Amino acid sequence: MAVLLRRMAGFRFLLPGIVLLAGLTRSAAAVDPYEIARNKLVDEILITGGISDPRVIRTMRTTPRHEFVARELRPKAYMDMSLPIGDKQTISSPFIVAYMTQSLDPQPSDKVLEIGTGSGFQAAVLSPLVKEVYTIEIVEPLGKSAEAVLGRLKYENVHVKIGDGFQGWPEHAPFDKIVVTCSPENVPQPLVDQLAEGGLMVIPVGERYQQTMYLMRKKDGKLDMAALRPTLFVPMTGRAEENRRVKPDPLRPKVVNGDFEEDATDLKYIPGWFYERLAFWESNAAPQGKHYVAFRNDVAGRSSHMLQGIPLDGSRVKSMEISARVKATNVTRGNPDEFATVAISFFDENRKDLGTQWLDPISGTLSWRNQSKKFRVPLGTREAILRVGLFGATGEFCCDDIRINASDK
Repeated sequence: MAVLLRRMAGFRFLLPGIVLLAGLTRSAAAVDPYEIARNKLVDEILITGGISDPRVIRTMRTTPRHEFVARELRPKAYMDMSLPIGDKQTISSPFIVAYMTQSLDPQPSDKVLEIGTGSGFQAAVLSPLVKEVYTIEIVEPLGKSAEAVLGRLKYENVHVKIGDGFQGWPEHAPFDKIVVTCSPENVPQPLVDQLAEGGLMVIPVGERYQQTMYLMRKKDGKLDMAALRPTLFVPMTGRAEENRRVKPDPLRPKVVNGDFEEDATDLKYIPGWFYERLAFWESNAAPQGKHYVAFRNDVAGRSSHMLQGIPLDGSRVKSMEISARVKATNVTRGNPDEFATVAISFFDENRKDLGTQWLDPISGTLSWRNQSKKFRVPLGTREAILRVGLFGATGEFCCDDIRINASDK
């Protein structure tokens, strides 16, 4: 069951502990027991997902992500997923870190400002690629831990400060590049002021559960903005979350763009959803409206899915029903935990996984039909991730009209 829940989280499990290491000699395992898992992550997730910069690929092969998470989470360190690091914060997924790093176009002469919540991992990835990294970790206990880990691992060009990420680090400005790994509602003006003319900033901006990652270049004192992809990050600070103009409603969870009628972006991403892998916006004979989503995969075990974050208060929302229209063409399960479905995973206030519910797994060839399931919501739930896709199965899986009906009973 634990393996099944990990797969339903939408990510490949890349470090099955002792099994993965069985082929290593004792001396090789002692040198770096995570090297195989790290290389599988790079080869099967990062490169296939579009990471192409050789320098970024090289640093992702060598940066020890397991050092930046709690010991009990190290078996998950090289899964492509965020992980809780305490104080309601998470460490970003490896793909997102690599993607943001590549988008930043790091150069050996760059002085980079990184705004993080406290893991230190993004700063470690940047360290061998640039001249200096100034990282502000906004949560004090996490920042102290990150500083200790970065020092122990001898990232000597990384300088750590604990404080308000909104304010930047003016005494070391201007910065050639700025990367923000937590999400404000709008770009903080001090970061704009501290970015060098012609410099680049990568930052996720938007509502709490509906964000877009932007690449911005400073020109004549202002930012030219280019949307990169939908994403989901933790808020920048507690104060920033409290002062949001548009606040999430955890008592009325709903699916954003569950009918897929919003036009896809110029970059072909489907609005409302993030971490899209092999997902296609289609308009050929939709079962309702004009559009639906199709997932296509011909390599067993490869990721093909998309996700959506949802606010959800399990102390008030007692139960819910998920429904969707689904269709399949030659869908074949891979391993027992690789199948096509619509699923939802629940998390508490510290982003601890509380379990997953899913519609009946799909296989074979099926015409359009309705699927639904009713279930109880775990009491401690404070947010959820809706997951749709093949999850390692092969074939074509199509979805439309995905809905959530919540109840206080």
